[in-house]
Amino acid sequence: MKLLKKQGDNICFAVIVIILALMPVFLKAGLLSGSSTVLFLGKCISFAIVAIGLDLIWGYTGILSLGHGLYFALGGYAMAMYLKLQETGGKITDFMHVGGLEELPLIWKPFNSFPLTLILIVLVPALAAYIIGYFIFKNRVKGVYFSIISQALTWAAYSIFIALSPYTNGNVGITEIKTIFGSIKGEAHQAEMFKLFYLALIILVLIYALAKFLVSRKFGKLLIAIRDGENRTYFSGYKVSAYKTFIYVLSAVIAGIAGAVFVNFNGSITPSQMTISYSITMVIWVAVGGRGTIIGAVIGAFLINLCEYNLSSGSMVEIWQYIIGAVFCVVIIFFKGGIVGIVKEQLPALIRKIKGKPAETAAKEVS
Repeated sequence: MKLLKKQGDNICFAVIVIILALMPVFLKAGLLSGSSTVLFLGKCISFAIVAIGLDLIWGYTGILSLGHGLYFALGGYAMAMYLKLQETGGKITDFMHVGGLEELPLIWKPFNSFPLTLILIVLVPALAAYIIGYFIFKNRVKGVYFSIISQALTWAAYSIFIALSPYTNGNVGITEIKTIFGSIKGEAHQAEMFKLFYLALIILVLIYALAKFLVSRKFGKLLIAIRDGENRTYFSGYKVSAYKTFIYVLSAVIAGIAGAVFVNFNGSITPSQMTISYSITMVIWVAVGGRGTIIGAVIGAFLINLCEYNLSSGSMVEIWQYIIGAVFCVVIIFFKGGIVGIVKEQLPALIRKIKGKPAETAAKEVS
C-alpha cells in the first residue's frame, strides 16, 4: 500500500504505456479491426505530450495559457514543411505555384535538412514563447490578463498564417504528407507505422520523466510557491519572472514536439490546430484529468479524446460536444482535482465516512 501511495502516479503511467505498447501487437494478431485505431492512439500520444507541458505551467505554476495551440502548430508546421519537401525533392510545392512563387522561399530552405528541422521544432516555439513570456512576466502580468493576451496572440498568428497563403497554403494548410518513415498506409507499410508509434511512445515516456523529475525537485516546489503565493515568493528573494519565463518556454517546446508527432500520424497540419478553441480543448484535458499531477494530464488527454472518438459518430454526432462540455463543467464545479483528485481524495474520504471513521482518526493512524 505504501508503494502504491508513493508511486501510484508512475505505476498508473506504466500501465498506460504497457497497454499502448500492446496495441500494435493486437493489430498484428487481428484483435483490432484496423490500423485506424493505432493511428488515432498515436494522435492521442501527441495530445498527452502537450497536456503535460500545459500542466507544468497551469497546474504547477498557475499560468493559464489559452494559446498553446500556437506552439503546437508551430512545431507541426516545422515538421510538415520538412516532410513536404521530401516529397517534392526540395522544390516548390503546388500551392506555391498557385500563389505565384517561382522558387522555394527562403523561410522553407532550412527544412530541407532533417537535423536542422529537429532544431527548429524546438527553437521556433522556444523563441516565440521567450519573447512573449519575457515581456509579460517581467511586467508582472498574470491571471485573466495573461489568458486574454495569450488568446489575442494566438488569434493574430492564426490570421497571419491564413494571410500568407503562398507560403502556408492558407486555411487548407500543408496536407497529403507522409511520415519520417515514409508511407504508413496499408498493410504493406504496417512496419513503418509500428516504428512511428513506438517512437512517439518513447517521446511520451521521456517527456513524462522530465516533467516528474522537475516537479519532484526544489524547482517544482518553487513553481507551486509561485502558484500559491507569487508575491511572497518574490519577496523571499526569488526572481519569479525568470522562473515563469523558463517554465513557459519549456511548455512551449513540449507543445512544439507534440505538434511534430501529431503531423506524422495526421498526415496534415492546418491553422485550425492554432485556434483558440483548440487551445481551450487542451485546458479541458488537463482539468478533467487533474491539474498539478502530470499523470492527470495524460489521463485527461486520452480519456477526452477516446470519448470524442466514440461519441462523434452515430447517434451522438450532433450532441457529443455538449456532453464533453457538461463533463468539463461538472469536474470544475464539483471535482476540482479531476479524475486523479477523485481517486486520491474523494474516494478515500467517502470510504472513511462509510466506515464511520473520522478523518482526524484516520490521519493519526496513518502517521
